[in-house]
Amino acid sequence: MINQKRVVIDAVKPQINGGEFFIKRIVNEIINVEAHVLVDGHDIIAASVLYKHEAERKWSEVQMHHNVNDEWHTSFTVTKQGFYTYKVQGWVDHALNWQHGIERKIDDNQHVKSELLEGITYIEPILKRASKAEAQYLNYCLDCFKDESKYEKAVVEAISSDLHKIFVKYPEKDLANETQELKVYVDRKKALFSTWYEFFPRSSSKVEGQHGTFKDCERLLPRIAEMGFDTLYFPPIHPIGEVNRKGKNNTTEAKEGDSGSAWGIGSKHGGHKDIHPQLGSAKDFKKLVKKAKDLGIEVAMDYALQAAPDHPWVKSNPEWFKWRPDGTVQYAENPPKKYQDILPIYWESKDYKNLWKECLDILLYWIEDLGINVFRVDNPHTKPYYFWNWAISEVKKKHPDVIFLAEAFTKPKVMQQLAKQGYTQSYTYFTWRNTKAELIEYMTELTQTDQREYMRPNFWPNTPDINPYHLQGANESKYIQRYVLAATLSSNIGIYGPVFEQMIDDAIPGKEEYYMSEKFEVKHYDWSVQNKLTSLISKVNAIRNKHEALQQTNNIKFCNIENDNLIAFYKWNDAKTDELLIVISLEHYYMQQGSVQLPLEDLGVHQCYQITVSDLVTGSSYNWHSEWNFVELHPTLPFHIFKIIK
Repeated sequence: MINQKRVVIDAVKPQINGGEFFIKRIVNEIINVEAHVLVDGHDIIAASVLYKHEAERKWSEVQMHHNVNDEWHTSFTVTKQGFYTYKVQGWVDHALNWQHGIERKIDDNQHVKSELLEGITYIEPILKRASKAEAQYLNYCLDCFKDESKYEKAVVEAISSDLHKIFVKYPEKDLANETQELKVYVDRKKALFSTWYEFFPRSSSKVEGQHGTFKDCERLLPRIAEMGFDTLYFPPIHPIGEVNRKGKNNTTEAKEGDSGSAWGIGSKHGGHKDIHPQLGSAKDFKKLVKKAKDLGIEVAMDYALQAAPDHPWVKSNPEWFKWRPDGTVQYAENPPKKYQDILPIYWESKDYKNLWKECLDILLYWIEDLGINVFRVDNPHTKPYYFWNWAISEVKKKHPDVIFLAEAFTKPKVMQQLAKQGYTQSYTYFTWRNTKAELIEYMTELTQTDQREYMRPNFWPNTPDINPYHLQGANESKYIQRYVLAATLSSNIGIYGPVFEQMIDDAIPGKEEYYMSEKFEVKHYDWSVQNKLTSLISKVNAIRNKHEALQQTNNIKFCNIENDNLIAFYKWNDAKTDELLIVISLEHYYMQQGSVQLPLEDLGVHQCYQITVSDLVTGSSYNWHSEWNFVELHPTLPFHIFKIIK
């Protein structure tokens, strides 16, 4: 069937893979829509964006505005969680064409009686939709257009701005063309802005050599809250396998009393829906979750789909594992790493439907029975992408508040695919980006390409798996630098503590791994330690909580600064009511100086101006009268977070 269409709509943004995947926003965030809209000939055209929430039947509409070269744009705000649908619509606007044509003839002193009569055909259809005042005005126009004795008045009204506004407001969309429907998923604010703290609950005891409990963790909650963290992430809290259990420092033979790796899930005590008996009961865990919530902290669970050799699944569902001819299962590997204590799940099992269902039931159990709404997912890139699409979608249908963080330090396109398939947040390469050029290149990729529409980065300076070379043996200034870089570049951040703030960085020689890693043993810490790093982390987190410019990632512009050891960038909120300038030294031993260039055009100021910058850490203020301004940073305090006051 041939459909008569004239308006072409092309290059609609934002969209991912031609609409195959949804873009992401949070509640009350703006979606800026762009499109190429054009028509044959010289007719006047118009375009709009139609959008609606999944719970709504009626479309809302916002008109698009022509920029240059057939490029159109507009924006709308999403106000509720869940899916929105949007599309671009374009049409030839015959009423505006009529008004434009009659105006040119009037300017040429032509008599336009026939054209006025034609105008009646464009006004009459609007009467039913117009307000009472508008209808009164339109009837006046009709009277003038029909009465030749009122010709002069008719000419005035035909080209009036009042009539033009009504035509724009009530378009007749003859032969309208529209794009396919595109989707956006809207999360709660925490999806975009969160501050994570990770520790092993088994290392929370006051008594050295004693296994920690959830009750011990309760004691630490005020400390975590005072430091400004809103998410407490626990590595797996499930029973740990006893068969092939790992010993201290990742040895393959565990000695008596060795606790094993928390990721070797499953034993005679249960599997993924059970709790390690030494940590406490489900009741104890629920109490901890509630106390954390009372302090403004959400507890995040580790969701690790893997099994120890003595996991209950091995006996109850052997078809979920790939058995070799000799009756064994090859243990998991991620060369050069070997996981002798873990059996990989066989995702190509013929019983995959029951496997998928059980994996979903695990999530629903922790969500519905124990109050968990945040999951850090271990190694998601080793499970099918389409499983994640299904599982996350099923969870979100019933529990839209749930957030999924993908722990996938792997190939770029793999990380991007996981984000497209539905992950709320993603671990990133920030852990290894250390130089000015590396940081700018990576941030540009994350914020200036289409990744900004679907991949929410979460910056971690360290993790239990990663002890980066630049932190091994580093001084306090380097730790400060790395935390402030993470906290100001990205709105989602996290640290593995108290290892980070106590600067515990003993490493296996030649590897980015912790020596005597906590992954394989219970540790004992002095949790009362307060130092300069803990104080500055608390201060920076307080600044993040107060300033919207740091509660998003994409609004960033790097500023020229005459020193490669200094990095400077401008950040702002969408309304530009909060504007910050951040300058950080990347040298942690020596003082650094340089001149930073203010982004005057972005700030909306001209040459004759004064800008005041107030340091949000020290409280010092400076009046700047030049585009280029001197800064000096010392290792003792290697950064400025300036509030810009115009």
